[in-house]
Amino acid sequence: MNKLAICTGIALAFSLSSTVQAHPNHDGYLSNSTETIWRTSTGDCWHNGNYSDDTPAIKGCPGYQEPVAETPKKPAAPKMVVMDADKKFSVYFDFDSTAVGDLSEIVSYLSSLDNLEGIRLIGNADPLGGSQYNQDLSMRRAEAVAAELRAAGVPGNKISLGALGDTAPVKLCEGERSQALIQCLRPDRRVDVQIMGNKKVQQ
Repeated sequence: MNKLAICTGIALAFSLSSTVQAHPNHDGYLSNSTETIWRTSTGDCWHNGNYSDDTPAIKGCPGYQEPVAETPKKPAAPKMVVMDADKKFSVYFDFDSTAVGDLSEIVSYLSSLDNLEGIRLIGNADPLGGSQYNQDLSMRRAEAVAAELRAAGVPGNKISLGALGDTAPVKLCEGERSQALIQCLRPDRRVDVQIMGNKKVQQ
């Protein structure tokens, strides 16, 4: 071999060593300074000494697979729980009257329930008048409220009635029978409404 051939071989070796290298982004593969992977004449990628069967294939080389995008997880549906929804109201009356006033608050609450277990209506009267008369008056008041609730769509079989007459006062008033005394005793002229039911709420 002449000196020219030897020099040419040495120059070629230096040229390859300066252009073909292992790049940290392509561990296991040979690439040039622009990170282009060197390939064989058949299109395969050149490997270096760091390559093993566990080396991940890089894009454009045999064995490479595009990563599969994860399907976004749907947010979990809110958990609903059933809660007791018992509530009490009072419906007040004028003196010696069974005329029912506004029940819209009660009807609105009933519509918010998912299940109505029952409604208990207890009539009351103030102490003015005879005990038996007041007992009958308190029952008629409970019946009047029941009629209004049925008219609003409440099933009659969900309603139960009771009457206490003037035996359960909530207001202590003194004085002779007068307009002021009658007004003072208004809290005793009532129907107590107890609603038993439940509703679904988000936990």
